[in-house]
Amino acid sequence: MNPEQTTRTSKFLSLVLRHQPETAHITLDTAGWVSVEDLLTGCAKARRTMSRADLDHIVATNAKKRFEFSPDGTRIRASQGHSVEVDLNYEPKPPPAILYHGTATRFLENIRTQGLLKMQRHHVHLAAETKMTMEVGGRHGKPVLLTILATKMHKAGHSFYLSTNNVWLVDHVPPQFIRFP
Repeated sequence: MNPEQTTRTSKFLSLVLRHQPETAHITLDTAGWVSVEDLLTGCAKARRTMSRADLDHIVATNAKKRFEFSPDGTRIRASQGHSVEVDLNYEPKPPPAILYHGTATRFLENIRTQGLLKMQRHHVHLAAETKMTMEVGGRHGKPVLLTILATKMHKAGHSFYLSTNNVWLVDHVPPQFIRFP
């Protein structure tokens, strides 16, 4: 698989495993898992044929580590970012003192009044580093980096979850815990 094919296939897998499993004729279980065999069969039905080796390569090389195999390697799921109903069964964890969220400047007015909302996703996504966060923010316009006072937010009773690809997840970030540039 060349780099362009890998990127296209990875985007298709994100669509299928996070948002529209029916696109590949599959059904996710309640925790977001699907058997690798069913996924490969479904992708072939959707005219997106790939081998197990192709799938292994995509999971291993995905920069954002969006996908994970079950410990026995027979099932796969997206690590976070779902818009379909799943329960990833992540346990609450105390966050680091500061986390970051990348967004576009055009959203700042709403964020100042409402905070960060999960919108169609299950959680607001936060990161402990800034590079990827700024890239994400730049997808929708001029990027801006928000600093989240995570420890203060946690002490105020908000639950934080850490996904297997090291994305911090919360239900909502109220404006008083956000430091704007």
